[in-house]
Amino acid sequence: MEISSVSPVGEPALEALPFPAEKPITGDRFRFSSAALLIALAVAILNFVGWQRFNPAVNFVDWEESGVQGFAYSGFQRNQDPREGNYPTDSDLRSDLQLLAGHTQHIRSYASAPNENLPRLASEYGLKLTAGAWLSTDAAANDREMAALVRSVRGADNVQAVIVGNESILRGDLSVAELAGYLKRVRGKLGVPVTTAEPWHVWLKHPELAREVDYITVHLLPYWEGVAVENAVDHVFRRYDELRRMFPTKRVVIGEVGWPSSGDRIGDAEASRENQARFMREFLDRTLDRPVRYYLMEAFDQPWKITEEGRAGGYWGMFDAYRESKYPLEGPMVADRHWQNKALLASALALLPMFAFAATFRRLKVAGRVVFCVLIQVCMTLFVWLAALPFEFYLGPVDWAMYALLMPALLFMMATILICGFELVEVMWARNWLRRFMPLAPRKDVASQPFVSIHLPCYNEPPEMVKLTLDSLAKLEYGNFEVLVIDNNTKDPSVWQPVEAYVSHLGPKFRFIHLDTWPGFKAGALNYALTQTDPRAEVIGVVDADYVVSPDWLSRLIGHFDAPRVAVVQAPQAHRDFKQNAFRRMCNWEFDGFFRIGMHHRNERDAIIQHGTMTLVRKTALVDSGNWSEWCICEDAELGLRLMNSGWETRYVDAVLGEGLTPTDFAAFKSQRSRWAFGAMQILKRRWNWLAGRGSLTMGQRFHFVTGWFGWFADSLHLVFTLASLAWTVGMVVNPANFSLPLPVYLVPVLGFLVAKALFGPVLYIKRVDCGWRDVFGASLASLALSHAIARGVLQGVWAKRGVFVRTAKGGRGDTLLGALTGAREEVLLLAALLIGAVVSVVVMTAPPAINAAGNVLPGGESKVEAIMWSVVLVAQSMPYLASLAVALVSARSASSMRRSSASPKIVPAAEAV
Repeated sequence: MEISSVSPVGEPALEALPFPAEKPITGDRFRFSSAALLIALAVAILNFVGWQRFNPAVNFVDWEESGVQGFAYSGFQRNQDPREGNYPTDSDLRSDLQLLAGHTQHIRSYASAPNENLPRLASEYGLKLTAGAWLSTDAAANDREMAALVRSVRGADNVQAVIVGNESILRGDLSVAELAGYLKRVRGKLGVPVTTAEPWHVWLKHPELAREVDYITVHLLPYWEGVAVENAVDHVFRRYDELRRMFPTKRVVIGEVGWPSSGDRIGDAEASRENQARFMREFLDRTLDRPVRYYLMEAFDQPWKITEEGRAGGYWGMFDAYRESKYPLEGPMVADRHWQNKALLASALALLPMFAFAATFRRLKVAGRVVFCVLIQVCMTLFVWLAALPFEFYLGPVDWAMYALLMPALLFMMATILICGFELVEVMWARNWLRRFMPLAPRKDVASQPFVSIHLPCYNEPPEMVKLTLDSLAKLEYGNFEVLVIDNNTKDPSVWQPVEAYVSHLGPKFRFIHLDTWPGFKAGALNYALTQTDPRAEVIGVVDADYVVSPDWLSRLIGHFDAPRVAVVQAPQAHRDFKQNAFRRMCNWEFDGFFRIGMHHRNERDAIIQHGTMTLVRKTALVDSGNWSEWCICEDAELGLRLMNSGWETRYVDAVLGEGLTPTDFAAFKSQRSRWAFGAMQILKRRWNWLAGRGSLTMGQRFHFVTGWFGWFADSLHLVFTLASLAWTVGMVVNPANFSLPLPVYLVPVLGFLVAKALFGPVLYIKRVDCGWRDVFGASLASLALSHAIARGVLQGVWAKRGVFVRTAKGGRGDTLLGALTGAREEVLLLAALLIGAVVSVVVMTAPPAINAAGNVLPGGESKVEAIMWSVVLVAQSMPYLASLAVALVSARSASSMRRSSASPKIVPAAEAV
């Protein structure tokens, strides 16, 4: 089979290429540029404008009065919790009361036993108090609470009334009769009105309770009822009027009315600072026309309530837990009161990196420099936003654990986006390649040709396939070469002996060596071949057993070794016999993307990945550096890195000079990529000292060999987070008290990362790879389908000390449908689990809110938006596994078509291609 010399997209034909003159290649260097400074400043200013657009000033009705009627008051500080016996001190109370005295003359409390001094302390600041007694199912505790109430109120002339019990009926702690008994106990001992506090519907359900109180204290909190904020004040007064009609002879006091500044969505009710400000202002404004007695819920945020009431429980205060005002009651307000500081910090952090990039990579068109500077700015903005999150919420232990896990992961995602973005802008907008090497004009004088020893390793290879490779090598248009066929560890003589016989007829340039039992996998065979190489050899060539090479392979590339520091000349991998097979077509274009895009990007900084086929190596460099590494199952990539660390140069010539076969089926495809990922981890572990700065590698080489595998790290991180997400979903269903829906702010960057990463690949393919939209989609699907296999390879490579070289099946007819599904069973199981989790999240978490025995809204069922967003995340996480299933089915269908076709290739699995 003859192979024509095919150039990549946009390159001139090989025959038109001149022999280039050697000249020094200078890389990108920083140089001050006013244009670069303008780009950086413009993007930084746009960032500030963007923050401003996302935080517009909103105008609500103003409350211009000097104060409010009253506050519901709990004095617990940021880290105090009554369940742990941690109560506010007199000093804490005095500080709070002094602050409240500037805004109101009335407060109500909830318990007396923990703070019997509250009436006296409130009196010091001129505050009137409605004192509370907390009642529960514990009769002894109730007795103590009642006694403390009586002691604290007697003699306190600023106590206007007492509230005995707070939502005791709602929680089911007491019956109406039991509560009535407690009310009677204090009525005869205190000379102030006595009441109890319950939501409006409890008063309507138990009208007999009204006979036991001097006036009705009602809680009107439309958020818990799922009422939209724009309708909330109307709802409050509708319920208030309903009670007035029901009990015309009783005075009605609103004991709690308010809106939380943060929390899960309930129905149409959304908790936010803007909505809290809107509700409070509109309610207060309405009281000018509808005079009512009320206590705003509440004075200060109470973070300890989060575990009792869900996220919203900690955010009802007009002041936060640090006693800072959350919003003004008049004038415009913004969603993020600190947005200007955050915007300035994000712009300042990004300014220098943006300027440095724009001034260093001047050969990029302005559009490319602007795009990457925007990416830098977006990442810095996201970093500032994420770093500020703990100061926007009261994080509990579970939230901190999630933050501790997500923050490094999100930082890694940002780094991955920048790395992919750098490749994108260099490929899309570089005015020229600094290191563009082309095939050279052949030398006619055989005497001037360096001697090349071509090594063809085989292991259990089908003879007919190897013969095709040998035939192509026999047709090389080059005079000084030899071919060593090294068959190692093939036990069946009927497999290797026909090859041996065929080699014997090809002439003196061809030799066959059979090693019955030999260590070191492919590297071991290649090292043995070095011992048998003709002493005249200056260059070693390696070709896999499935490759058919072009006659001008050597003649077009050997001239690059005239440069004395060149150690490796690498041609791209390419494939044949794939166009009529849907699966192999996907594989081909998936491979092709790396050689049209990634290898060029790496070649700019002399940091290519050396491959185990279509590669030429200077023999002295190979031998002096220690031969092929038998400890690594990716001996080719390891050798390339080792030669770079020794100061040698590598060159990538993007011209198709040989074609091999794609993996036979999806199982083989996965196995090959998993082996590469495992080998990459071996290299990182073994050569980390070089990459971390103690070797001779350039910064560009370090960059590519560390960041070049970030995509694979992302795949392993994806698997870890998939398992964690499934575990969290189970926790939310089984134990909702301790597992709630993650904060949406954590999920937005994850979804953004997935979308951005999905867009980069197709954009680059359209620019650099000569295929249509259908093949772009197929290649993207195939790449996504490998995520799980790569993740396994990475994780195994991190922990395992040694790997096993697994052959990649090529050229056969592929697997059956059952075999394909069995090969993808892990992906199918994860896909099913994630989709079930997504459905369960929507069904369970958007059910009507449940109330526990304590009267609190249970986590789960309270947030449609958050539940849907979590489900979207689960569905997004399922995409690689859905892709695996799809590619497995395509592979099985293609194999079935081959078996039905009489034109099917009649060769069986072949050697590793890389």
